[in-house]
Amino acid sequence: MTSGIKTIIYPVSDIARAKAMFTALLGVEPAGDTPYYVYYTVGDQHIGLDPNGHKQGLTALWHVDDIQASLAQVLNAGGEVVEEIKDVGGGRLVASRKTLTATSSASCRILIDGARPLRSRTNKGHARSA
Repeated sequence: MTSGIKTIIYPVSDIARAKAMFTALLGVEPAGDTPYYVYYTVGDQHIGLDPNGHKQGLTALWHVDDIQASLAQVLNAGGEVVEEIKDVGGGRLVASRKTLTATSSASCRILIDGARPLRSRTNKGHARSA
C-alpha cells in the first residue's frame, strides 16, 4: 500500500541560496542542515536540497508499506529495474524502476518510510526478514 509521494528532493547548485529561499517559502527552519544535504519537515512532507543530485534531477519518492511487493507490481506492469533496493540509512530503503508513459519514460523511485515497521529489510541487495 502507498502513502503517496511524501519526499521530494531538489537538486541545487548553490545550497546556501536554495536554503534561504526554501526557508522563506516554507516558513520553517531546516530540520537537518549539512553541507551535503539540507532538509525540511512540513507536516508529513520531507523536502530535501541536494547539491550533488544533478544526475538524478528532481526526485519524488513514493512511500510504501512493502517495497518488495510494490517493486514487483511495477515490474509486472512493464517497469524496468534502474536501481536495486539499497539502504540509505535511518531505516529507509530505496529502489528505482523505469515506468513507461504514453509520451516518455521516467524513473520512479520507491521508498519505505523508516518510521513504519518493516516487513523485510535488505542487506547488500539480499532480502531478509525483519
